[in-house]
Amino acid sequence: MKRALMFAAAFAACGQLHAAGIGIRAGSTGIGADVAWNVAPTIDARVGYSALKWNYDVNTSNVAYKGDTRLSNLNALLDFHPLGPIFRLTGGVIFNDNKYEATGHPNVGPGSVNAKVEAGNKAAPYLGVGWGNVAGAGVNFYADLGVMFMGSPKATLTADCTGLSAGQCSALQSQAASEQGALEDKLHRFKAYPVLSIGVTIGF
Repeated sequence: MKRALMFAAAFAACGQLHAAGIGIRAGSTGIGADVAWNVAPTIDARVGYSALKWNYDVNTSNVAYKGDTRLSNLNALLDFHPLGPIFRLTGGVIFNDNKYEATGHPNVGPGSVNAKVEAGNKAAPYLGVGWGNVAGAGVNFYADLGVMFMGSPKATLTADCTGLSAGQCSALQSQAASEQGALEDKLHRFKAYPVLSIGVTIGF
């Protein structure tokens, strides 16, 4: 509901301005849409949302994880066109609920661990370049290339002691506690998340 209200407000604002556009896109932050409108001669404001889910398995030295990556990104950006409507510089914030959820099975010993890894920055700064004007008149293509600074990943692991003895459960809990850092290190490359997307926009 919150996202729908934000998009409705954006559409209302667009109706009062001279140049505006709606875009549909797909890329590394998911499949989604943008609304953009002109706020100054060379500057457009843009808000959008994208989401995606896919299977992703991770192996550390001690545990094999099978799970899903879930992307949910709400962007609030400014597009600056210093050389005309085609090339632009883009900056802003991407409010994200990106996470990795998995079940891990230790290489040695019984039981399993449940893992959840979230972005360190829920409000991730974004910087990039782009081509195409989302708020431009007519039908156009647009693309973005940049980096979302999600921060160091934060992992939470819990031991699943179903069917285990007290001693086995204690050993699994200790392993889960020590495994947290290993999983964070394995996913550390997502600290600076590459953003690449392409889409089509209709301006009016």
